[in-house]
Amino acid sequence: MQYRFAFAAFALAASFVHAADSPYAGQERRSIKALSEQEIADYRHGRGMRTSLAAELNHYPGPRHVLEHAQALDLSQEQQARTRQLQEDMAREAARLGERIVQKEAELEALFAGGKANHDSMRSIVGEIGMLQAEYRAVHLGAHLSMQQLLSREQIAEYDRLRGYGGTNPGGGGHKHGMMHGKMGHD
Repeated sequence: MQYRFAFAAFALAASFVHAADSPYAGQERRSIKALSEQEIADYRHGRGMRTSLAAELNHYPGPRHVLEHAQALDLSQEQQARTRQLQEDMAREAARLGERIVQKEAELEALFAGGKANHDSMRSIVGEIGMLQAEYRAVHLGAHLSMQQLLSREQIAEYDRLRGYGGTNPGGGGHKHGMMHGKMGHD
């Protein structure tokens, strides 16, 4: 009896070790091996997917989150309208690019799945994916840049507080924001 228990425990432990050695186990069943279903959906909907953290965590708010906190940020009607337009434009362009990324990843998948991959074909598709991912990220970061110009320093500081970010000076240095106290200004 003890022998069977020890053998079962050993077999169970070995299966855990084997699974730990295979972090991709199960992913071979994905339609596009390089992307999870969530990543595919995120690209197709133009979601941020952490592409804007350099902006978001350095006092360049994102339009979607600004809209979520519109009341607490005391946005003017003009700020709300411009933020909505910025969010819609960003989401539309990001979704367009995201769809192209998914298509190119599917092409890369088909190339390897069909046994037709070679260095030239692989490099060509990977290069296209890289350019599309750079454009996708630039669209998101650009929206953060534009958003910062619509808010006052006080609104950005409140945004950071609402989002749980602490620490440093919003807007960095002596940068003037385009929207000060609800009125348009110039840099």
